[in-house]
Amino acid sequence: MAEAKPTSLYAPSAMVFSVSQGDAAGAAVLRAATLSCMPSAQGTHPDPKAACTALNSTGGSFDRLLAAPDTNRACPMHYAPVTVTADGVWQGGRVSWKHTFSNSCEMSATLNGNAVFAF
Repeated sequence: MAEAKPTSLYAPSAMVFSVSQGDAAGAAVLRAATLSCMPSAQGTHPDPKAACTALNSTGGSFDRLLAAPDTNRACPMHYAPVTVTADGVWQGGRVSWKHTFSNSCEMSATLNGNAVFAF
């Protein structure tokens, strides 16, 4: 009987990130990017190396992508929800993560330049 052997020394990491208008399952996708970090950073993401570095810094907790909102930035108080998602496999484990912001200004202030959603 043959043993199953891994085809790579690296745990797979292949993700799809999206930014959508709305907070429900039927939200309209505004933009999306793919990212694979092992064995090298690649995908449709405009800066895969920076995005992989940011993801590695989360220790597997995607909520750590969210920073404290920039207190020097004032956002309007209108509700126009924007949802960011991360789906796929990260370091061999299945990931399905999402976070909804009240509007795009709040999203920008909270992500605060994070490379993962800079596409």
